[in-house]
Amino acid sequence: MNATNKSLFIKWQHANLFKNAAVFLVGIFSIMVMLSHPALAAPCFDNAKSAYHYLLTQEAAQSQARTQTRININRATEAELVALNGIGSSKAQAIILYREMFGGFKTVDELTKVKGIGAKTVERNRQRLSVQD
Repeated sequence: MNATNKSLFIKWQHANLFKNAAVFLVGIFSIMVMLSHPALAAPCFDNAKSAYHYLLTQEAAQSQARTQTRININRATEAELVALNGIGSSKAQAIILYREMFGGFKTVDELTKVKGIGAKTVERNRQRLSVQD
């Protein structure tokens, strides 16, 4: 091996060493992110059908979690109230205004005193509503 070939070989080694180190660092960084933020580590799927079933399962789990969370209507924020069935932003604001004006709700059924909220809306959400912690 002559001097020119040695020089080219050394340059090639340094270039590949840097490239390999960069790939290694990206891999380490990716692993660190996945370990510190598991939600960012998206699952991999072999086909669209398994991905679709996974998404349906996730959506069902989130929906179930939303329906199991009880909301104290005397302390709930507008965002929490909007999560209820049939309650939009304006009705949520009306609930907050009512409780500020009249000192809170004694029962869940008192929610029907708020303009725009009927007995059907209360019944649809009854399992998720409370007036105390």
